[in-house]
Amino acid sequence: MTALLAPFLDPLAFAIVGGGTLAAMVLRTPARDLAGGFAALGSLAGARFDADPLLDQIAAFGRIAKRHGVMALDRSVIADPDIAAAVAAIVDGATPEDVAELLRQRRRARTERAVASAELWSGAAETAPAMGMVGTLIGLVGMFVKMQDPAAIGAAMAVALLATLYGAVLANLVLAPIAARLRRHARDEAIERLRLDPPLIALAARERPRGAALMEVA
Repeated sequence: MTALLAPFLDPLAFAIVGGGTLAAMVLRTPARDLAGGFAALGSLAGARFDADPLLDQIAAFGRIAKRHGVMALDRSVIADPDIAAAVAAIVDGATPEDVAELLRQRRRARTERAVASAELWSGAAETAPAMGMVGTLIGLVGMFVKMQDPAAIGAAMAVALLATLYGAVLANLVLAPIAARLRRHARDEAIERLRLDPPLIALAARERPRGAALMEVA
């Protein structure tokens, strides 16, 4: 197997394509979006986002609030950031409209982060073939420079040919699929998270009359 792959391995060509693509990603992407794009890779290995456990948790919060009052939710451990923010707002007396707006804002921010991550990798997929062409030009220049040394022409020709190959493979089999999977993952999560809005808004609507009555008494 190693013998079969040996003709297709060239460190210089790979360094030109991989290093050039990475450099372009760093130069044209803000540091926060760059870090978020690489961190988003971790989500690809996880399971598809499922809102059912979170819906069960929200239902449990409703039962706790009914028995012990909404203030009891302040002691709850909530891992999901959207639910944690919504429950905190409900404890503070937010109206259903406030909770709905809060969830919309958090959904918009999550969408923007997902778009930035997908754009990072789709941009890299567009850059890789160009870096392959750069490597090809570098290899051709090396060939012309070493025309008097037939033994050195082969190495320069390998860089010229393999750089184009590496750029095409990296773009179409690695970077573009990453961008597509990130988009699909973000779309699936966004659809699932829409299921969380009604029960959270309903919880705020159920607790709001109690908070309003206390304010009137005060």
